[in-house]
Amino acid sequence: MMTQVLNGFLLSSLITMVALRRGSLSPSGGVGALIVGTMTFGFGGWAWGSLLGVFFVTSSLLSHFKEEEKAAVAEKFDKGHERDLGQALANGGVGSAAALLAVVWPEGWWYAFFIGVMGTVNADTWATELGTLSRRRPRLITTGKQVEVGTSGGISVLGTVVSLVGGAVIGLFGGWLGPYGLVAGVVMGAVGGLAGSLFDSLLGATVQANYYCEACGKETEKVVHGCGTATRQVRGWVWLNNDMVNLAASVVGGLVAVGVWGVWG
Repeated sequence: MMTQVLNGFLLSSLITMVALRRGSLSPSGGVGALIVGTMTFGFGGWAWGSLLGVFFVTSSLLSHFKEEEKAAVAEKFDKGHERDLGQALANGGVGSAAALLAVVWPEGWWYAFFIGVMGTVNADTWATELGTLSRRRPRLITTGKQVEVGTSGGISVLGTVVSLVGGAVIGLFGGWLGPYGLVAGVVMGAVGGLAGSLFDSLLGATVQANYYCEACGKETEKVVHGCGTATRQVRGWVWLNNDMVNLAASVVGGLVAVGVWGVWG
């Protein structure tokens, strides 16, 4: 086990250094990625670590896709494409904890949970990076009312489809590398990922902290807007930021995937 953890640390260090040089991670994000990667590879092995790798590579590539077109929308989001410690732990922390727990408390459903967790963070990231390019305005998940692109809780047809595909991609690799089989893996990833992503949107529309910039007249997730103006909170719980929402959504996606595993098995 110690050899596997060491190998996980070395591989994670290499990936983290590349990501830092490409600007995909901030220094604190590099620390978070190193922790998450070491635990996931070290305790879960190659199958688990590969799913984390698929998420990281695809999400990093998509974050740079059509950056100029997404620049106006990015000001609404709490974080940018350079992931920090909070984002690294929010996206990978639950999965790495599951890898450790699977060693301490071996159960057949832990890997299904992991597929759902990674399916959710991948689905949500794909929906954010590609869904914001939709030519149609999104609608609030709670009321169906049209809102501006990038509004917390807003969903679109494109974003929902992309979310489903993002989860399915994780499930595809999960089924291929794991014990459940290809079809089961795809279903777990797609269903768990979509469910987790929609839960993320539900929290965003209801209880996630959102703010308003008086200077720009725009709603945002940032405490200090991109223009440098301190914002005022307009709704949600102050402690429930985007990172906390992502973490909660990944747990829900994992539990849904376990439910699929139970039905499938």
